[in-house]
Amino acid sequence: MKGLLIYLAAVNLAAFAAMGADKAKAKRRKWRIPESTLLLLSLIGGSAGGLLGMLLFRHKTRHAAFFLGIPVMLVLHAGILWFLLSRGA
Repeated sequence: MKGLLIYLAAVNLAAFAAMGADKAKAKRRKWRIPESTLLLLSLIGGSAGGLLGMLLFRHKTRHAAFFLGIPVMLVLHAGILWFLLSRGA
């Protein structure tokens, strides 16, 4: 379980940082992080970091895949984590 929590912390930090970096690049009209990468980071466990990054940086808040998809992923991830913790895994 400790390994899972370390993994989740790392992937959430990566998703948060990627949202911030992409927002900064967008402001400077530089090369951007692909949307698929941002969504993948959220899908593989970084949904909390992705959502926090969306809200804090005000980034990707008008794209349905993000403002609908990431919260759904977060609910699913929370449910899976709750299930694992309740089973003592």
